[in-house]
Amino acid sequence: MHNFLALSTLHKYDWWILCGTLIFIVFYGVYKTRKNKNVTDYLKGGNDARWWTIGLSVMATQASAITFLSTPGQAFHDGMGFVQFYFGLPIAMVIICLVFIPIYHKLKVFTAYEYLEGRFDIKTRTLAALLFLTQRGIGAGITIFAPSIILSAVLGWNLLYLNIIIGILVIIYTVSGGTKAVSVTQKQQMAVIFLGLFVTFLLILNYLPLDISFSKALDIAGANDKMKVLDFSFDWENRYTFWSGIIGGTFLALSYFGTDQSQVQRYLSGRSLKESQMGLIFNGLLKVPMQFFILLVGVMVFVFYQFNSSPLHFNPAAVNDVMASEYAEQYQDLETEKEALDLQLAEKQISYAKINDTSEEKEQLLEEIKIINITKDELREQSKELIKQANPDAETNDKDYVFIHFILNQLPRGLIGLLLAVILSAAMSSTASELNALGSTTTIDLYKRNIQGRTEKHYVRASKWFTLLWGVIAILVACIANLFENLIELVNIIGSIFYGNVLGIFLLAFFVKFVKSKAVFIAALITQAIIIYVWWIDVMPYLWLNLVGCALVMGIAIFLQVFIGMPSQKKAS
Repeated sequence: MHNFLALSTLHKYDWWILCGTLIFIVFYGVYKTRKNKNVTDYLKGGNDARWWTIGLSVMATQASAITFLSTPGQAFHDGMGFVQFYFGLPIAMVIICLVFIPIYHKLKVFTAYEYLEGRFDIKTRTLAALLFLTQRGIGAGITIFAPSIILSAVLGWNLLYLNIIIGILVIIYTVSGGTKAVSVTQKQQMAVIFLGLFVTFLLILNYLPLDISFSKALDIAGANDKMKVLDFSFDWENRYTFWSGIIGGTFLALSYFGTDQSQVQRYLSGRSLKESQMGLIFNGLLKVPMQFFILLVGVMVFVFYQFNSSPLHFNPAAVNDVMASEYAEQYQDLETEKEALDLQLAEKQISYAKINDTSEEKEQLLEEIKIINITKDELREQSKELIKQANPDAETNDKDYVFIHFILNQLPRGLIGLLLAVILSAAMSSTASELNALGSTTTIDLYKRNIQGRTEKHYVRASKWFTLLWGVIAILVACIANLFENLIELVNIIGSIFYGNVLGIFLLAFFVKFVKSKAVFIAALITQAIIIYVWWIDVMPYLWLNLVGCALVMGIAIFLQVFIGMPSQKKAS
């Protein structure tokens, strides 16, 4: 049976690297932004960000700890197909650069939702802001909760304390320095993230048997259906296809990068329109290769475990539940059976890799390898049933634990600390952007809009207090959250429930000039209720909710305006 690394066995070098990295990032963010004096400095970073800072900040905002914990596990189980989720992103970047950014820059807005008041009315602006605050407030809690629950399970750390520590570290520099603190620290965080991933990838290749080159490793992965990138089917049961990525993914990316204040605030800090556009194009060019690489790391972990024994189940908390129950002996029998299969598999994989031609012997070996892997998967499913019998509330989806298990059990001292720093840095960078955006939206769209005539200093102070409040709310959400399927999917599901509706409101504002405020407001309320219901009864993959929500709000608003002839609401002053 495989033992997970316990808290007490973390080496002092790992502690030094982990704590040193996190403390440096926090103090660097506070130091670099200590001179913020007014609302522009605090909420838009003084409008002096260069394109590479914007690009890295946009990437770091999207790439939370969930990305680095869940994505390799997704590839380990299901292969490279998840990369199709990001196919629509470059298309969305071009559209946002051509349509959204010029409008935001021309109007010199602090938040995306300010524009909606000028185009429609205060009610529509407030509704869009509240939809953002709802989904992003929940999302901020999940970006804290995701690494906390996984690290607590595998390291024995207290979940509550972890939630609080991550939240407080982020709050310190985000409240202190605002947008600029988020941007400058995200460059350091992305450097740590890329370094950790590249070193891990090279080490995995080094750990493979001498006869197994990178090309042979890819051959082994491909033979086990892990390298299938493109799926052109129209299967509703399949969440990740070329079509869901290119259509649903485009609408999700348009909504997220074009209307979500946590992203809009990143490029509103650009020193010019061109710098903001170049930053987003940089993100569009780099994001898909980055996700491809992270998935490839997960595939290489799969290849590594073709030659080395892996756990029957990767979630140690679930394993502890079953081992403390009456089903412990049955679980151990499954483990023994799987370990025997692991030995057979390693021998056959080495034999398969040594044959360079396409002989009948190689085909035969490949068939035997597939049968062994299918049998192992069946044993894993049986283990999940035992876990559920031992504890009906246990989480049996262990995708999120695959990569952290590999890190803690296979990587050398020092590097474990670096990879833990990667995970926590990603959590901090994403959460910081979210809290910064939540504080800004609350201040500009709700507080300042209703309490006018105060000094710049007053609004900066208010923004700091609102950021602190959202930080506390995020920590509370993290403390009461429950694990739900694969964490990277959970974040995107929450976004997909709200994003399509908000995107539709913005597209109506940009392109359908005859539709007035009252029709849009009512259409948005109806659409949100429909989308929540459609998601609840689970009639389609969540990516399509973005397209359906966008189409619904636009269609209903146009119908109300044309056929019912709703008048325009008089804009509030």
